[in-house]
Amino acid sequence: MSDYVLIDGDKAMFNPTFGAATVVVQPGTITGSGPATLNDKKLCIDGDEKSVSVKGCSYVTASHPIPGTGTLEIASLAGDQKATKTSTGNTKVLLLGSTFTASFSVQSPAQQPTAGGPVPDASPKYSGTGKFVTTNAKFKGA
Repeated sequence: MSDYVLIDGDKAMFNPTFGAATVVVQPGTITGSGPATLNDKKLCIDGDEKSVSVKGCSYVTASHPIPGTGTLEIASLAGDQKATKTSTGNTKVLLLGSTFTASFSVQSPAQQPTAGGPVPDASPKYSGTGKFVTTNAKFKGA
């Protein structure tokens, strides 16, 4: 099935629920590196999803209400987000698709208030989801 091809500057929108953690999400921007262009913007190709990194997002958990911070990234793409036929420079292009798997890596742990002082969240990483938003309304790939 064909879908819109992602281009340089498109957004990765993360959902705020990351398992036990609730993240104050911000959109990430994907950097296209394909040789072909659309409207003077490079097409996004397999591997460009690694360019998405949103640092400094705060988070809490039910047991750790004092906010911590971390980084949002794309962990893996859904099967419908990588073209099977369309490529540029011998590399498959990325498609709008459905939902990717996201990761939230803790830099500064959220804290749990206790009588003996705050206790940090022990989890170094949380898993969640997100989707792409593209400005491309013309070019589709398959």
